[in-house]
Parts: sequence; C-alpha cells; structure tokens
Amino acid sequence: MTAMTSARPTTGPSSPRARLQAFAHLHRSATIIASMVLITVAMILLPQVPPLSFIQRSDAWYDTFANAGVFILLAMGLNVVVGLAGLLDLGYAAFFAIGSYTYAYSNSPFSHQNLPFLPMLAVGAAVAAVFGIALGAPTLRLRGDYLAIMTLGFGEIVPIMFLNLDKWTEGTNGIGGIFRPEPLPLLGEFTPLSPFAYYILSVMIVTLAMILLYRMQDSRIGRAWNAIREDELAAAANGINTVTTKLLAFAIGATTAGFAGVFNASKLTIVSPEQFLFAVSFSVLAMVILGGMGNIWGVAAGAFVVYLIQIVLLKQLNGIVENLNVPFLTKVNFLDYQYLLFGIALVLMMLFRPEGLFPSQRRRRELHIADELEGPIDEPGVIGSMGETPGADETFNEAAGEDVPGHDR
Repeated sequence: MTAMTSARPTTGPSSPRARLQAFAHLHRSATIIASMVLITVAMILLPQVPPLSFIQRSDAWYDTFANAGVFILLAMGLNVVVGLAGLLDLGYAAFFAIGSYTYAYSNSPFSHQNLPFLPMLAVGAAVAAVFGIALGAPTLRLRGDYLAIMTLGFGEIVPIMFLNLDKWTEGTNGIGGIFRPEPLPLLGEFTPLSPFAYYILSVMIVTLAMILLYRMQDSRIGRAWNAIREDELAAAANGINTVTTKLLAFAIGATTAGFAGVFNASKLTIVSPEQFLFAVSFSVLAMVILGGMGNIWGVAAGAFVVYLIQIVLLKQLNGIVENLNVPFLTKVNFLDYQYLLFGIALVLMMLFRPEGLFPSQRRRRELHIADELEGPIDEPGVIGSMGETPGADETFNEAAGEDVPGHDR
C-alpha cells in the first residue's frame, strides 16, 4: 500500500504563489517581457513624482537609467562566469573595452566608417566572444586564485594596449566623435537631448540578453555550468566536457559585455582607456555579489541599486551635507569613498546574507546546508539514512540530461 501510494503522480502546486511560479517557469520569455514592460512603465512615471522629481529632472533620470542598463548587462554577463560556472574573472572590463572599441572603429571619423548600429551590436558582441575564448583557452587548467590572477592580468593588459597603440587607438585622447545610432522606429533620432530614446533602447537590449541568458541557464549547458561550479572533477566524471563548457561560459560572458560596450560607445560618443580600468571590473563583481550570484533577476536588481547609489545618492549626499552645514563633513567628497562603502557592504553581506540580496534557490541551499545538517539524523528532507544530503547528485543528473522530479530551476 505504501509503495502504491508513493507511486502516485504528484499533484500540481496548490497555493496561488506556487501556481504563479510554475506558470512563469513554463513561459519564461513571456514572463520576462511582461515584467520588463511593467518595470519600464514604472520607471517612466516615477521620475515625474516626488521624491524623485526633487532630486533631478526626468530627462536626467532617464539618462541615469540608460547608463544603469550598461552595468546591468555587464553584471548579467559576469554572473554567467562567476555565478553559474564558478570561474572568478577579475578582468571582465577588458571585454567591455573590446566591444566599445569595435564600435568606435566602425562608426567614427577616425575610421571614416558609418555602419548601421544594430548589425554592429551583433558584431561587437561576436568580437568580444572571440577574445573571451582566447582568454579562456589558456586558463582551462587554472582554478581559484590562479585563475583570478590570470584574468586580472588580462584585464590590465587590454587598457594598456589601447593606451600605447596611439596610431590605432589615439592613445590617451581616445577615439571621439563616434556616430550615434541611426533613427529607429518608435524611438526617433538619438541626440544628446534625447535620453529617453537611449533608455528605451537599453531596456530592449537588456530584455533580449535576459531572455537568452535564462534560456541557457535552463538548458543542459546551464546545468553543466552549475555542476562545474560545485565540483569540476565530479562533473567530468559524469561525462561533462569541462573544456568546451568553460570556454562557452567565457564566450557568453564576453558576448554580453560586448553588447554593453557597443551601446556605451554609441551613447558617450567617445572611448578611452580610462573607461575600462580595474575599478570597472571590481564594481561589476560587487554588483553580482550584492545582487545574488546565480540569479539573473537578482544580479540585474543589484547592479541597478548599486549604480544608483554610486552615481545619484553619493552625489546628492554631498549637496545635502553642504546645505545642512554639518561640521567635519562639508569638505568630505563621498564619491572618493565609494569603494570603501563597497568593501563595508561586501563584508556585511558575507556576514549576514552571504547568498546576496536576491539569491537563487540553489545557491541558498548550498550556503545553508550546514544549518540543515544540524537537524535530526532521521528528519525527512534534511539528511538521509546513509548521512547523505538529499539532492547531492541532483546537479550532475541534470547536467547529464536527466530530469529531477520536483526540482525548481
């Protein structure tokens, strides 16, 4: 009787929240598009009402949101490498630079070229992906700190190369006068006085990238990334080709950075080596950690919040202190201490919420497995009769293409 009962098919989710989550999982792309539409409309309306209207004008907010979209793209791309595949990349800004200079070479008076923006968006991403594979190939045998040092060196070499190749990069002056995107349907012309068009374009690019990344995360390659992150030897023993899987992680992360680089270059109309220093890689890594590694929505939200704090709040904080005439603080430039604030925030996050603000369910279970093991030995769902944690082979079964009943991806 017990065997017959356990063999019965389980019923679907009963609570409204569970049904909504199941629907969103089955219709991932439609859910992303609907969510982004709601967020976009909200962000169009909020700058027109207090308190946001008191801080700066609506056009300034739209420009800020468009710039935040660049860092959201960077954070989502780095999340593939760090959050999904578990490969610590400290030179991620190099791919950002490669995408930016690719667009600068194709749409500027320096090269006497003016190619369409949308095809160059794909070309810039593809060029960055090639360099991502070039970086990943010699690092396949490196792990942990050695991999971090290798990627850090790559991230330092690329800006120095663009700085010293004056004949091809204009050196410290950078490539200026980059042509803006051609007018697009429904968006009109892109000018310095039309930040709203850039904002809508950034939302479209972020939405496309998010759909593609979620598709890959839910696919077999996404499960293989998770397996490599948890235990590379066990993943290889279960038949995963770790070489091509890690190379693909570097390529996808670099592709997303290439998208961000092309859009950023077309918006700023200038690229220079100072835009791609280690500080950019550190900021993006902080966004990924604070948002929640492994969760694409969480990483995007973390990047958006950190960028607004860094660009808007710290600047306004200086003005507030000056108006209040607070002693000992009027001469303090809070922007100079942004990385100190990042460091403090990271320490606090590691102490009180190591999985991030919006963690993925898988990473939350990994980081809190010790709490589960403190339960009774025979407690169902905590530890098995042989002392094994339920779902220990779950990731490797998924990576091998097997379905795990009841698993929420």
